[in-house]
Amino acid sequence: MQMTIRFVYSFKGVQMTFESEPVDRDIVLKTADDLLKTGRAKEISVVDEIGNEWTLKEFKKLNQKMDEEPEKITVLFDGSFDVESGQAGVGAAIYYTKSGKRYRIRENAPMDELETNNEAEYAALSFAVNILKEIGVSSQPVTISGDSLTVLNQLSGEWPCYEEAHARWLVRIEEKFSEMKIKPLYKPIDRRHNKEADQLARQAIDGVDIHSHTEIGT
Repeated sequence: MQMTIRFVYSFKGVQMTFESEPVDRDIVLKTADDLLKTGRAKEISVVDEIGNEWTLKEFKKLNQKMDEEPEKITVLFDGSFDVESGQAGVGAAIYYTKSGKRYRIRENAPMDELETNNEAEYAALSFAVNILKEIGVSSQPVTISGDSLTVLNQLSGEWPCYEEAHARWLVRIEEKFSEMKIKPLYKPIDRRHNKEADQLARQAIDGVDIHSHTEIGT
C-alpha cells in the first residue's frame, strides 16, 4: 500500500503544511526520520490510500502489524458458462505480498443455478472476494481485473445495472467490500491477458478441482 506523509514545516516563526506524493509504505518511516533530523518538521502524520490517517507514533505500531497482512493485491477473475449443458465454473488468481514475499492463489469451483455468462462472471468475482476474506485482507486497495466489461463497468458505476440477477450479485459484492473496508480499483484487461482465470473457470466445468497457494518470489 502507498502512503502520503503530511507535516508542518516551521521556520523563523512561519509554519507551512506540506504533503508528499504517495510513496511505498516501506520508506515512510525512513523519510519521517530524515524530516525530524532537520528539526523543522513537526506534527508528522501518515495517510493511506483509503483515507485513514495516523500520527507518526500510531503508524509505527501499525506498520509492524501491516507487515503480517496481505498487501499489493491483484485479483484476476473469470466465469465460464456452457449454454448447452447449463453448467458454469468460476476461477480466480490472486497475487499479494506478505512479509516481503510474493504469493499466488489459484482456485476454481463449479457453480449451479446460473443462467448466463455474465452471471457466471459476477459469481467469479464474488468467489474471489470470499478468498480475500479467508486470507485476511482488510482496509486495503485491491486491483480487480477481468475481461468482463459488464461486471467491471457496472460495479464502477460507469454502466447502469438493469438486470435483476446482476443487481443481486452487485449488491452482494459491494457489501463484502464495505465489510472488509476494501477499496476496489477496477482494471479491465483483454481476454488474452486473462487466460489464467479463464482456464481455471473452464477446468471447473470439466470437473478439475484447483486449489493452490504458493510463494512465487519477493
